[in-house]
Amino acid sequence: MNSVTVRIPPLRDRRGDPLLLARFFLGRFNREFGRSLRGFSDAAVQAIAEHSWPGNVRELENRMKRAEVMTDGRQIDAADLELTPGESVEEDLDLRAARLRAERDVLQKALARCSGRLAQAAKLLGVSRPTLYSLMESHGIAPDHALQASNEAETSARDTAVPT
Repeated sequence: MNSVTVRIPPLRDRRGDPLLLARFFLGRFNREFGRSLRGFSDAAVQAIAEHSWPGNVRELENRMKRAEVMTDGRQIDAADLELTPGESVEEDLDLRAARLRAERDVLQKALARCSGRLAQAAKLLGVSRPTLYSLMESHGIAPDHALQASNEAETSARDTAVPT
């Protein structure tokens, strides 16, 4: 049986998605708990955008559920989410991890610029096609989904697989 792997990057790598998901959870939990909260305070929006979400979507979902139940106001505030606006988790200064992140970003940008055409992307990056294939494999970017990976770099949205 053929299967398709769908790789979804961590929430910290998908700018804009935390707030989108928070709004989804707000609506879901409003219905589930019979509440009618109106949204988020400016401080909550800022805190959601700035948090690194080490627990990924589950952390966001749990914080939203707790805030929905515990808030007394009409809006969820940063304190309800147990987040502080401007709170930034210390940046990971591991050099190896930083290099890998930078390499993946450059690969995705090159693929996006070349519309997923591998030969062009390899030339742009100054590497051979076999080297590009190797780099893509090490970063979990499937060659047959290179165009789709290029879209991820442009939109910073969820990865989805394109059936072949």
